[in-house]
Order: sequence, then C-alpha cells, then structure tokens
Amino acid sequence: MVAVGSIAVYGAYGHTGRFVVAELRRRGHVPLLLGRDRDKLRALARDQPDLETRQASVDDPASLDRALEGAVALINTAGPFALTAGPVIEAALRAGIPYVDVAAEIEANVDTFAHFAARARAAGTVVVPAMAFYGGLGDLLVTAAMGDWTTADEVHVAYGLSSWHPTEGTLAAGAVSARRRGGRRVRFTGGRLQYHDDPLPTLEWPFPTPLGPQRVIGEFTMADVVTVPSHLAVPEVRTYMAAKAASDLLSADPTALTGVDERGRSAQTFVVDVLVRSGDAKRRVTATGQDIYATSAPLAVEAVDRVLTGRTRATGVVSAGAAFDARDFLDALSAHLTLHGPADTRTACLSDDGRPGAHAG
Repeated sequence: MVAVGSIAVYGAYGHTGRFVVAELRRRGHVPLLLGRDRDKLRALARDQPDLETRQASVDDPASLDRALEGAVALINTAGPFALTAGPVIEAALRAGIPYVDVAAEIEANVDTFAHFAARARAAGTVVVPAMAFYGGLGDLLVTAAMGDWTTADEVHVAYGLSSWHPTEGTLAAGAVSARRRGGRRVRFTGGRLQYHDDPLPTLEWPFPTPLGPQRVIGEFTMADVVTVPSHLAVPEVRTYMAAKAASDLLSADPTALTGVDERGRSAQTFVVDVLVRSGDAKRRVTATGQDIYATSAPLAVEAVDRVLTGRTRATGVVSAGAAFDARDFLDALSAHLTLHGPADTRTACLSDDGRPGAHAG
C-alpha cells in the first residue's frame, strides 16, 4: 500500500502538471496542488474543487515548507527548472520526502546531481531528476537495451516525433538554457559534456517500420546525456531529433497544442529508437506512443509509486535507470507506451564508424 498522504504537484496548473494530476487521480492518489501563481491556482481549484491548493514561491522557503505539510512525495512540473529545481529539492529534503521532476534542461539536471547527491544520500531519500519523456524514458530504454552489459562504446537515442508544438514552459526553459550556454551547443563525448559552436549535421536515421527512415538533426542534445552517463559506463551518448519536429520547435510562431482525445492528448505521435554498441555487438529497443507531454505524467507517477512502495535500487540523486528495474518499469507503462525489443542486431543500423544511416546534407 502507498503511504497515506497527499502527493504534492508543484506547477499543477501547467500543461504537464495537469496531466500529472490526472494520472495521480486515475491511480487513486490524492494530489496536493501547488504553484507560484495564486490566480492560476484559483482557476485550477474551480476545475478540481475536491482538491486542496496551496500557493508557494521558490523565493520564499517558508511558503514551500507550509505547502508540503502532510505530503508524502513531491513531483515538480514547474519550469524553467534552472530556477525551480534547487529550491524545491531543498524543501523536499527539509520535509523528508522523495522528489521527482520532469526537467528536460541539461544544465539543471547536471546541477541536481552535483549539488544534492551527497545530501540526499545522507538523508536516505530519493531524488529523481528528468523523470519524463526526455531524460527518463531514454535512460530506461538504454538501460533495458544494455541488459547484462556493464559497459558500452556508444549510445544513440533517436526521437522520431511527428511534430513538436512546444508549451510556454518548454520555450521558457529553452531560453534559459540558451542563456546559460552563451548560445553554444552541447554534446556528450569522451565521457564528458562539451560545449561547441559546430554546425549540427542532418542525417538519415533508420527508424523501424511503420515510420521508416527519416531525416534527423544530429547532436540535437537532450537530457539523456546527463541521465545515461550518471550510472552507465558509456563514453559517447548521442541524441537525434526528427528534422520536422526540430523545425516546429524552432519556429518563430509555434502552433498551439490542441487536445484530440478524452485525456486531452495531442495528435502528436513519437518513436524513440535506442541503439547501443559494444564492440561489434549492437542492441536495439524502441518505444512508440502519443503526446510527449502526456507521456511524462505516467513516467513521473510510476516513479513516485515505486519510491513509496520501496521498489527502488538506490538512494540519493538517481536517474530512472539507476533507481528502478528498467524493463519492469517500461512494462508497467504498457497502457501508454508500446515497447519493441530489446534485441541484438547486426543489421546496418550503424555504419562502421558508429554513425547512423547515411549523411544526407
């Protein structure tokens, strides 16, 4: 049984926050609705009159402490996480409760590992950053693909999104990250993050059917470059984004998200294709689903469920693949994801130098 008490959702009125609240309710939990904006909380309270709302600001630690009274866990969905993660983790540590967030920001996740690992471990609690579509899902897929391997030479994570209509939170987080990098790009190579100004290549990625080969932007670096190396001995982690989705994200006038089903999910579909290479051996696992923001909700809620029921492998700051049984976790999300593999492969998924497909421009 899950411990008695509410599960706090910070940023509950945001796009992803609403999906998280709905998923908690679907599983029988009682969400505690938290946020910075009092007016948005009041509007949310009108939609969810049976749930308690509490206003709290990252600039006011006492308000965060009051907001977490009686909570047994905390899910942070409020970006930019460069601004919120630190103060909210501090509050969770003071309250003695586990913390999960959905941060896709590379630097924010690096900060979480760097600043809170020792304190969380000493407190015997669990802090899971990037427990979302970017960072968490890729890490679980890579860990499942690795299987009994303890090391690998390369990890490739390719995102085949049919489109990407970013939320305001995504755009705000991207702007903060860009400022932190001084406009530079980032990659994970040689066992460390490197910042650079190199142009990004356009490649063809061999997605499996029914999607098939697609043009992707190479080194379109996502949070997997933080989560995967945090616990797996892999010196090269490369991520790729469908060119169409990258164009949508970077559009000067992005299209607003529109729900198309009873859960409020958009029509966006995705394929996340993972290839791991160790010497001449390659392993592949693929996940498909609908709406990357909606998919972050069951990932985060499943993580909290497992922490509260003692189904974790470590304490401290841990990524999804380190904290949980990756294959079992993915199987538990069968209502939200379709999993293919893991499987060994010796097909021409990677060229001899480890690069995907053929260069296309």
